Amino acid sequence: MKQPANISTAHPGVGDRLVAPSAARNIDAICDLLQEVAPATGNALELASGTGEHIARLAALMPGLNWQPSDVDATRRASADAYAKDAGLTNLAPAIFLDATAPGWGAKYTGQSLIFLSNLLHLITDAQASTLIAEAASALTRGGRLVIYGPFMRGEKLTSDGDISFHQSLRAQNPDIGYKDDFDVMDLIQDTGLEMREVIEMPANNLSLIAQK
Repeated sequence: MKQPANISTAHPGVGDRLVAPSAARNIDAICDLLQEVAPATGNALELASGTGEHIARLAALMPGLNWQPSDVDATRRASADAYAKDAGLTNLAPAIFLDATAPGWGAKYTGQSLIFLSNLLHLITDAQASTLIAEAASALTRGGRLVIYGPFMRGEKLTSDGDISFHQSLRAQNPDIGYKDDFDVMDLIQDTGLEMREVIEMPANNLSLIAQK
């Protein structure tokens, strides 16, 4: 899962911790969202956890869930582990290597009550997005929820100058990536047998798609 070089900027913090400005901007909105739509108990898997700033806060706010961070990048897994150590929470596991775009991982991580993904679909290809959603669906337990947060096209249209510019910069690096259409992603979700439950408008022109098994 190779991503564009200039996308997810993170700066060195103290020790192994990384600090992502994007995480600081959206962490409150994401925490509010998940406290509203996530199951109260069970196993929660975050795909592409990045620096680990999100999941450390979520685990503190939602102690009934057992949180599992994951990422393909060793430096970011180390950052997530550093934030987890600071938090000192018994419901936050060490970060694992997991390529969410690779076939087959869903069978290894079954029994998830919640799978959360933020700001990744626009950085991967359509085929990778389809694989990710299918594997997530297979990993969910009955009644479990998939929550996808990030920027989307709305009815095949980009709706802000910032989105247009960002989408074009992504396509310039790799013509196979870029913003996904909201309806296309919802079709992918429903094709796996999941039921779309909500589409929630988020700050900075983002969306959250919530589906249930």
